[in-house]
Amino acid sequence: MNTMKLGKTGIDISRMGLGTWSIGGGPAWGGDKDLQTSIDTIRECPKLGVNLVDTAPGYNFGNSEVILGKALQGMKREDFVIITKCGIVWTREGSLFNKVGDTQLYKNLSKESIREEIELSLERMGVDYVDVYMTHWQAVEPFFTPISETMEVLNELKAEGKIKAIGAANVDIEHIKEYLKYGDLDIIQAKYSILDREIEKELIPICKENNITIQAYSPLEQGLLSGCLPRDYVPVGAQCNKKWFQPENMQKAMDMMDAWKPLCEKYNCTIANLALAWILGQGDFINLLSGANTVDQIKENVKSIEIQLSKEDIQKMRDMAETIDQ
Repeated sequence: MNTMKLGKTGIDISRMGLGTWSIGGGPAWGGDKDLQTSIDTIRECPKLGVNLVDTAPGYNFGNSEVILGKALQGMKREDFVIITKCGIVWTREGSLFNKVGDTQLYKNLSKESIREEIELSLERMGVDYVDVYMTHWQAVEPFFTPISETMEVLNELKAEGKIKAIGAANVDIEHIKEYLKYGDLDIIQAKYSILDREIEKELIPICKENNITIQAYSPLEQGLLSGCLPRDYVPVGAQCNKKWFQPENMQKAMDMMDAWKPLCEKYNCTIANLALAWILGQGDFINLLSGANTVDQIKENVKSIEIQLSKEDIQKMRDMAETIDQ
């Protein structure tokens, strides 16, 4: 597995990380996954050269963290670089966020909330520290906390050894500038797929300039770009309100994937491999976060690292995606 440095930390991370949102299960994913299968998937990662695992309390109310904790039992802690997050809560007040099942989630990045969250996360996972602590969503009114205050407590946690690096997810360029005023920001997490290239406009340039690792999430558009869904697929859970799962758009995406088949033959790979390889082909500053629920899925995803798409084929795939997004 190819590796890269995590921002300015010197920590080596695999170019592909395991995302555990779906492993957490719950209403967003049509129910809980088989526990042992989830544990086996996480434990397979080091064997494949994947040392980066991403989780969050917001993934089914801490269940993703709990499952990761179970998987870590009997494993070497140093074999994993763990990302977890703060800022999405359900046990205290905050600005309205999503509702999952009957439970309302809130955004809260206050010092008190972060202090509470880190202790709960460490307890769920059964670890003494997390490698990256990331703000999951940014603070908004009426419970707005300035980034200066959020960074103050994150820097304290770093000094205490409870976290090693600071990250931020779902940010814009102004957020990044503000974080950088108050300390090191080593990684951001942003949605990036061949069908959603918005971060290319502003986020990629500022991150490259400041040596901030970009971790792309949802590179397979929540399974759409896996190439495994039938034409009559009915979206479930978190997929339902997404742009590319609307009926007309979904058919366009499937037409595009049909047009990729000659490339699959050329590179001896799957549709999903192509979609992931395209992201990695954008530059060695990109880290890829890929969800998997089974050992077979993570093994299949890792194959994408070895695919070296030509510049011509990278452009060809981009042209196809731009054509269906007009």
